[in-house]
Amino acid sequence: GDRVDDPLNQEPRGSNGISIAPKLTENGNALFLINPHTSFFFRSELHMVSEEGLNAYGATTWGQFFIYQGFNERLGWMHTSTYADVLDEYRETILDTDLGYYYQHGEEKKPLTTKEITLRYKAEDGTMQDTTLTGYYTHHGPVVRADEDGGWITMALMHRPVDALRQSFGRTKAQNWDEFYEAMSIRTNSSNNTVYADADGNIAYYHGNYLMKRDDSFDWSQPVDGSDPATDYQGMHSMEEMMIIKNPENGWLQNCNSTPFTAAGEYSPSPEDFPKYMVPDRENYRGIHAVQVLEGKTGWTLDKLRAAAYDPYMPGFADMVPGLVSAMEADRLSVPDPNLYEQLKDWDFKWSVESVPTTLAHFWATEMVRLVRESGAETPEGVYPYIAEGAPDAMRLAALSNVVNTLTEDFGSWEVPFGEVNRYQRINSEIVQPFSDDQPSIPVKFASGRWGSLAAYGARKYPGTKRMYGTRGNSFVAFVEFGDRLSAHSISTGGGSDNP
Repeated sequence: GDRVDDPLNQEPRGSNGISIAPKLTENGNALFLINPHTSFFFRSELHMVSEEGLNAYGATTWGQFFIYQGFNERLGWMHTSTYADVLDEYRETILDTDLGYYYQHGEEKKPLTTKEITLRYKAEDGTMQDTTLTGYYTHHGPVVRADEDGGWITMALMHRPVDALRQSFGRTKAQNWDEFYEAMSIRTNSSNNTVYADADGNIAYYHGNYLMKRDDSFDWSQPVDGSDPATDYQGMHSMEEMMIIKNPENGWLQNCNSTPFTAAGEYSPSPEDFPKYMVPDRENYRGIHAVQVLEGKTGWTLDKLRAAAYDPYMPGFADMVPGLVSAMEADRLSVPDPNLYEQLKDWDFKWSVESVPTTLAHFWATEMVRLVRESGAETPEGVYPYIAEGAPDAMRLAALSNVVNTLTEDFGSWEVPFGEVNRYQRINSEIVQPFSDDQPSIPVKFASGRWGSLAAYGARKYPGTKRMYGTRGNSFVAFVEFGDRLSAHSISTGGGSDNP
């Protein structure tokens, strides 16, 4: 089946974007979900208007003077972080000569270029000091580090800051598909995919935006040999060569930092048509969940889209928890309390504030990840498929016992409703909160995006706390309908003020 990714089991720094075509909606207008998952208070919600025709609404990151994820009266754009390979490392063959440093490139020996870089810094006594470093460069890029053998590693990545600003601002003023496509043709949105919808009824998905052509036979996920000219970039991919899905037959598009090969259900692109470095993205449980809420549905409205975005089902637990239930059935004596089995055997894998199974499953799966990694049993498919299919029953039951012990120690019982342990707290105006179980907090029903909750809430315990406090996940959320008159609902975690 599809591999399910797990970047070290942290809350995914990701996002969800969904577009629905007019043929599937009740009012015959395109619908759009903007749902970035960032750290809280990292997005400001605002409306930007100018006398030159700018009229855009949405979310910005600190310091941006353009709407980063949002909409104007005619169209909307939602960026999800991409895994398309936009940065490469080269292991250079360096020659230290009387004339300075050279590097091998094919048959040639080429001089490294150097640049003096002066950095200003604040010294311990409070005064401003400066220090000068020498930067070394090959045609691939700057030397950024040494590898474990002391070899010099250069990095190739996009450095077109002015074009990137032109593109980011230009998107916000685009009034139709052609103008938006023209802005995207600058090809500097290197870290993102883009989900799109407009008032003319178009929906689209762009996978990445800045991509260099290279020889697909190399493993670009590792440093490549800089002395081999075959590893040199061969120019930029044109827009025609990139993956862009426009108006697919199924009438919807989704991306949740997941594989684009399920972006449009059965009408998605085929892996054979693209180089591996362009689309290394794996499937994840949010992507699986998005397809489940979209497939086969019609009569969409803003309210129905909102219900889908907050659907409480967690496909990750539907994969993993049945293995725990069978382990309990096979070895009843190792189950700390028979009521654990009762709680989990008929669970519908949905979160709620009252849900005890969500608490058990969250801590159990987190503990399983730790045990799998500790035992070195992780497979190339990733840790979640192993927990679902390959993990021994003894490990599953050991993880459960550990969780029961911790919950009982912290809360006096293992029967803890999810909202009791999963909290939102904002004590002061700081970005980094001094979380405390003694201060007021609010119960949260959303679970981690790792388990496939589209409405994601990344929470963990902090020094001195028994409860988990959230710092990332659903941050800015907007639901948009592009009709003759624009209709939209939006919300920002923590509101628009830095005063709690």
